[in-house]
Formats: sequence, C-alpha cells, structure tokens
Amino acid sequence: MLNAKIVGGVVGLVLFTAVAAAAASGPVYQAPRTYYLALGDSMAYGIQPDKVKAGLPPSGFRTGYVDVFAARLRARAPRIRVVNFGCPGESTRTFIAGGCPWLADGLRLHDAFKGSQLGAALAFLKAHHGQVGPITLTLWGNDVFDEFAPACKGDLACIRSHATAGIGRFGARLASIVGRLRGAAPDAEIILTGAWNFDVEGLARSEPLFRSIDATIARVAGAARARVARMYPVFDPPGSPARQKARICALTFVCSQGDPHPTDAGYRAMAAAFLAASGYARHP
Repeated sequence: MLNAKIVGGVVGLVLFTAVAAAAASGPVYQAPRTYYLALGDSMAYGIQPDKVKAGLPPSGFRTGYVDVFAARLRARAPRIRVVNFGCPGESTRTFIAGGCPWLADGLRLHDAFKGSQLGAALAFLKAHHGQVGPITLTLWGNDVFDEFAPACKGDLACIRSHATAGIGRFGARLASIVGRLRGAAPDAEIILTGAWNFDVEGLARSEPLFRSIDATIARVAGAARARVARMYPVFDPPGSPARQKARICALTFVCSQGDPHPTDAGYRAMAAAFLAASGYARHP
C-alpha cells in the first residue's frame, strides 16, 4: 500500500496542476446563445418568503436573478430562451443523486425534470449541443445547513466547529458537478454563484466559514475554466460590521423575516454580479 503522504502529495500535485493550467488559459468566453440554462437551488428558482407563504405558482416567481440576468442578456441575444431547473432545497448531494426537496413536497418547478438535476442538465446539453450558454449554477447554502454537520440542525456555531470536513466533501461534489457540465459543454460560459456571509448576528465569528466556502467555489470554478459571480461585494461590502449588517438587511429578508433569500433589490444586485462576471459588457 502506498504511503498516505505520498498519495496525498500526488493528489495535491494533480489538483495544483489542473488549477494552474486553467488559470493560465483563463475562463471560457462565449457570447449568449440560443438557451440560457439556470441550475441550482432556491436562489436560482427566485424564492422569496412572502411568495412562498402566498402559495404562488412558478410563474409568480419572476424577479429572481435568473430573470433579471436573462433580461440583460436579451440586449445581446433577443431570442434567448431560459431553461430554469432551479430546485428550492437542492444541495450538491441531491443535485447529483436526485430527490429535489421542492418536488418531494408536491410543488412545481419553472421547468420540470425527472431524476436528478444533474442528469436533466446533461441531457439538455446533449440534446442542444452547442446551443447553450451561459450556464449559471447556485449551490452551497443547503450544503451548509444540511450537509456539513447534520447533527447541528442549522446552528451556525455548531456548524463552524465541524465545517472543515464538510467543506472538503462539498468541494469534491461541486467539482464533480462542474466537471461534468464542462465535459458536456466545453465551449459554454459556466458561471458559479459565490458565497457570502448572511449571519448578521455573528458576522465576525462566521467569516472564516463563509470565506472558506467562497474560496472552495472559486477553486472549483478555476479548475473547470468557469467563472464566479462574486457575492461578497454585493452582500458583505468592506467596512464596519454595522455597514455590512445594514446591507444584508436591505438586500435580503434575513432581518425582517429571518430568511436569507434576496429581496427584489438583492436579486437585481446578484444579476449585476453575474453580468460583470460573464464579460459580456466588455465584449462588442
């Protein structure tokens, strides 16, 4: 059996080489094509708590970042069509294995699929080869609460103390997802959503946790020549904790309803971050 340190060193070298090669070539740029494929969790769906309480159908959720970003894409590609597989409650684990929580509750998606969201995405990319771009992916929030430390039952202090192994597992699953999307769409722009700190009552204590998640997302994106829509500048701007809390309270429902999902203004700010990450505004 190989020495564990040797194996670890080889794996580390392979990962370093992949990231370095991706960084050298840079992320893929591709102008918007026929379809914009939106993937991920409740953020991709466009969830807002009041709309959920009102029992609105999918058509009632039309102010999310996907909708706003798509409207901006139409300035370049007027006929671009949105396919939104976003599933509220989705984590990297259910994205791969199936079991969309929203469907399990008898609710509907913007665009229905059977099986796993990853399987649906790969099938769509195969059926529309060369016609899809951009692809956006939002997956990390449910991993924090459900996957890092299930026994913590959502307690962030508990999660912080058990997060190291959870972040590693999350990173491996996310890398598998993005790698398979890149394999199915080698020339498409893929844009991941970066993490941010929504723990308004413990911003300083939670910062290492959310920064680590954000860094993991960035590493995965870099290795797959994907892009990252940076959300820290949107929700957690530099400055005092008071200023950060004020921004989070203004752009999400976390202070008013204890729900971290964005307000309309928050989703518009997210869409602006996606547009900036895409590079579309810098290309004729």
